Amino acid sequence: MTGIPSLADLVWARGYTDPAWARRHMTSGRELVPSRSVWRGSDGASVLPTSPAGALDDLTFTGPHGRSLTLTELLTRAETDALLVLHRGLLVHEEYLHGYEPQVPHFNASAAKSYLGLVAAVLAHEGQLDRGAHVAKYVPELAGTAFGDAQVDHLLHMGTQMSYAGRPYDKALEAQRYFAVLAPQLRPYGYTGPATIREHLATARATGEPGVDFRYENGNVEALAEVLRRVTGTTTSALLSEMIWSRIGAEEDAYYLLDSEGSEAACGGFSATARDLARLGEMIRCGGAIGDRQIVPEAVASTIVSGVPDGYSHRVRFPAAPPEAPATLSYHDLWWIPNDPYGSFMASGIHGQRLFISPALDLVIVHYASQIISPSVPQVPLVQAFLKIGTHLRG
Repeated sequence: MTGIPSLADLVWARGYTDPAWARRHMTSGRELVPSRSVWRGSDGASVLPTSPAGALDDLTFTGPHGRSLTLTELLTRAETDALLVLHRGLLVHEEYLHGYEPQVPHFNASAAKSYLGLVAAVLAHEGQLDRGAHVAKYVPELAGTAFGDAQVDHLLHMGTQMSYAGRPYDKALEAQRYFAVLAPQLRPYGYTGPATIREHLATARATGEPGVDFRYENGNVEALAEVLRRVTGTTTSALLSEMIWSRIGAEEDAYYLLDSEGSEAACGGFSATARDLARLGEMIRCGGAIGDRQIVPEAVASTIVSGVPDGYSHRVRFPAAPPEAPATLSYHDLWWIPNDPYGSFMASGIHGQRLFISPALDLVIVHYASQIISPSVPQVPLVQAFLKIGTHLRG
């Protein structure tokens, strides 16, 4: 890659600043690159019982610059496409905006990382995956790379330090280059870099000891996905379907985007409907169970917050936060933990994708959006808004 902006750079920049453009691509990833379905299974969809709260429209929230906002104003500022709120298992609020429809899968972006983390945690709990093993044990061709020489647990906590292809590490630029790897049509003229995710990972060299510092980097998740494919002998899509998606009563298939080799873009290429993501969140909130059927071991679902290890994954800074922002979050098995009084945790993706789960508030919130990402546009404080909704519903 040269210093001249590539098409990938321009597309990424436009998605940051043009919500209408970003929105079209939040629901049409299959038009850009190949994809693979995550099968919903042969059982019928589970019912989401409803009990409209109504009073949510009367709530006010603190927005950017301390301005008081109604729920409608908040969703407008956040460029929201969908908001679903479950309280004590009841769907109390469901809203779709900008022409987005309930049956259409929406891009989850980096929220997808957390779903893979859940699968990995289950496999580790069952003894199929060794958290302390070096990644090269499972993926020998990554030996000598920053990921191959790290432990599986380092990947689950963003604990590697690396640079790609001898370049100085720059998070934003590496995110753009990742999409150039994934989508051939986003590559600049004369591109000679990696053509697959696996080739991209092979260029990573360690710049520091793993397990010392937190650095949010997509390569950790892609390396983990390859480990899980080797452990189980199946694709990421089939694995997620078998372990979770086909067992939660999903209404629709989800899907992953694929690279030219047929490997899933596990770090952010996942799409699903808001209702099905709400089902996933409710299952986790209920200790991994749906009714009397255990989907995920209770020991996994209930320790996402309490299992945070000391050290590099404790008190971290959200990637979009300014450098001077305090490190108030924790990170465990690819889930973000706000460290609030309610034991909340969330899957989070760029442009406002959130699956927020708060056990003490009996709360699950799904938020899909096409939010502008720009230094000139203050971010809407979604987590604070979710907590206000939850404490209001709790009474």
